[in-house]
Amino acid sequence: MQEIERRRFLRLAGAGALAAAGTGLLAACGGGGTEAGATATTVAGATKKSGNRKVRLGFIALTDCASIVMAKELGYFAERDLDVSVEKQASWPATRDALLTGGIDGAHCLFGMPFAVASGLGGGAPSQALKIAMMINNNGQAITLSKDFAAVGYGDLDKAGAALESKSPTLAMTFPGGTHDIWLRYWLRATGADESAIKIIPIPPPQMVANMNVGTMDGFCVGEPWGAVAAQQGIGFTHITSQDIWKHHPEKALVVNERFATERADVLKDVMGAVLKASKWLDDLDNRARTADVIGAAAYVNAPAVEILGRLKGEYELGAGIPDKTYTDDYMVFHRDGEVNAPRRAHALWWLAQFQRLGLQATAPITTALPEALILQDLYEEVAAAEGVDVPDDDMAPFDVALDGATFDPTKPDEEAKRP
Repeated sequence: MQEIERRRFLRLAGAGALAAAGTGLLAACGGGGTEAGATATTVAGATKKSGNRKVRLGFIALTDCASIVMAKELGYFAERDLDVSVEKQASWPATRDALLTGGIDGAHCLFGMPFAVASGLGGGAPSQALKIAMMINNNGQAITLSKDFAAVGYGDLDKAGAALESKSPTLAMTFPGGTHDIWLRYWLRATGADESAIKIIPIPPPQMVANMNVGTMDGFCVGEPWGAVAAQQGIGFTHITSQDIWKHHPEKALVVNERFATERADVLKDVMGAVLKASKWLDDLDNRARTADVIGAAAYVNAPAVEILGRLKGEYELGAGIPDKTYTDDYMVFHRDGEVNAPRRAHALWWLAQFQRLGLQATAPITTALPEALILQDLYEEVAAAEGVDVPDDDMAPFDVALDGATFDPTKPDEEAKRP
């Protein structure tokens, strides 16, 4: 534990120096809280924590915001003396801006956003101020195509490529360099379609279905429940899910700004502990009906619980007359005995390799420097130990991506970046 603490101190101290030199925005604009980490005092036999315990967490109207929302609704934040407000954001760019300016302290966020922002793909000047504290889910995204492409069916890459070649389609994702952008572009590459003839635009997740309905685009990649909503309303159909692209892929993360991570680390650790507890609760399928009811409310996802619950349980109505599909162990998961929640450098290196491979960024050597600057790995290990959660030992282990049968070796990311 002392070694973990020493490594975390060195990492955060280095990050603080970097921020002072190049990302003074946070210091100038302020954060959700301004006091140092809380201290503990004993009152009437119970441990109470003093100091600034107010935290502002953002989220987007997606099913995978559930661990943040349920930690609030189940009282897991309150039982740690945290005063947490959970605040809906209009879009991923709005989430990015609120994090950078200190309007919120942390957020349910795309795993790829910190890397996109640091690489200059995510809008504005490159900044390393967004930190990944922990992961909050795997799986549960989907590529939806317009009903006009119904003959393509489910998961047929050859038919999809031919259909895309038959016109110059417009496809939507949610944030440049984010998870939905990468799933969409990775799938496109696998179809063999002429990518130069395809237009890709950003649309906020809750607006996807409405935009497809009026013909703004021919397909989109987004998280649930919006794929399910499109299928159930007969507007489009699910062509492939992200877990069919890469089973148990990283998806959303708890992303925090640098000020929260450096100045209120004790408070952040309590937030992470509460989210871990909610993650365990969510992976009990008996709790998913209640989850759908809660997050379906207008204040959260604003969608009928029935349109959320099916895919939360792995039961997919695909639409367009395609037979339903049931997932038994690779639907949306939030904990998986700790396998979900540990952020891995190997996943970050894969992401950086895709930026280059898929034409989003010029070729350059890829090293572990950026993942180590953006992932609060030692902090997560400390919280996991305190919560009795095992940390997997595969941080830099190779892994397979099922869609195209590729194996990624994180010690050789440049090879992936150069792969056709």
